[in-house]
Amino acid sequence: MAAAQRPGARTAVALTGATGFIGSAVREALAARGVPVRALVRGEPVADGHTDWVPGDLADRAALDGLCSGAGVLLHLASRVAGGAEECAAVNDRGTAAVLAAATRAGIRRIVHLSTTAVYGEGPHAGIDVDEVPAAPVSEASRTRLLGEGHALAAGAAVLRPALVVGTGDRWVVPALAELARRVPGRWAGGEARLSLVDRADLARLIAGLALDAPAPVAGVHHAAHPEPVRGGDLLDALAGLGLLPAQDGPALPWQECRRRLAATPGRVSERQFAMVARDHWYRSDGIWRLAACPAGPGPLTRLAGAAPWYRTVLGL
Repeated sequence: MAAAQRPGARTAVALTGATGFIGSAVREALAARGVPVRALVRGEPVADGHTDWVPGDLADRAALDGLCSGAGVLLHLASRVAGGAEECAAVNDRGTAAVLAAATRAGIRRIVHLSTTAVYGEGPHAGIDVDEVPAAPVSEASRTRLLGEGHALAAGAAVLRPALVVGTGDRWVVPALAELARRVPGRWAGGEARLSLVDRADLARLIAGLALDAPAPVAGVHHAAHPEPVRGGDLLDALAGLGLLPAQDGPALPWQECRRRLAATPGRVSERQFAMVARDHWYRSDGIWRLAACPAGPGPLTRLAGAAPWYRTVLGL
C-alpha cells in the first residue's frame, strides 16, 4: 500500500477502553493530532470537548455498530484485567468477538487490539520473540485475553502485548515495587533482572502511529515495550532517586532468598507478581516501532520524573 493511502488526519477512529489507563492516553494523543474520536462509554462520558461518546457496552450490538459506522480505524483497548471466569469472558472473549464483528460489518481494515505478555504465563523470559515460548496463561483474565487475541487475528488486527506499563495513572507497577521494597529490602537477584517496560504516553504514541502513520495496516502479534530492556536494579535506583522508594542498598539476594523473605512478610503482592519484577521478563519489541513509523523515545526511566507527582499521591508521600 502506498504512503498516500494511509488514513488521513481527519479519519474517524473508533475507540474502546477510552477512559482506562492506556485508552485515556490514546484518546489524548489522537486529540492532540486533531483526529476525530468516537468512543464507547458505559458510564458518564468525559467532557473533553473532542470525543464523540457512544453510550453502551461490548454486549450492545447497536452501540457497537454505531461506534464503528464510518470509522476508518478501530482501536480495541478495553479489557478485564482481573476477576472471575464469567466476567473476564464477557469482556475479553465475547466482547472482543462482538466489537470485531461490528468492525467487519463496517468495513474497517485497520485494527489494533490490546493484549498482554501475561498470556505467556510463568517466567522467567529472557529476550524472547513473539510466541518463542508457548502461551500458558495462569489467570482467567490472561486466559480470556488470549482467546480475544484469536478473534482479533481473524479480523486482521495488530495484536499488541505490552508487559509492564508505567507512568501517570499506574496503580500496579510502582505501587507494587514500593510494597516489595518494604517486604524484601535488598537487591533482588542482584538487581540484574531485565524487564520490558514502556511508558504509558509512549505506548499511546505507538498505538496512534499504528492507527494513522503505518504505511499499511499492521497484522499479527507484536510485543509492545520499549526496545531496550530495563535492569531491575536501575528501575529501583531511579525511583529512589525521585524519592518514591527507599534506596535499595541492601545485600544482593538470590531468588530463593527473595521468596523466603516475601513469604515471611505477608502483603498484597503475590510471589508470581514479585517474580514479574525480580526475574527476567524481557520481550523483544523493536519491530513494532518500525512498522508504526514511530520513534520509541528515550525510555521509561527517563519518563519517570514526569509521573513522579502522580506516584507521590498514590503512595501517600
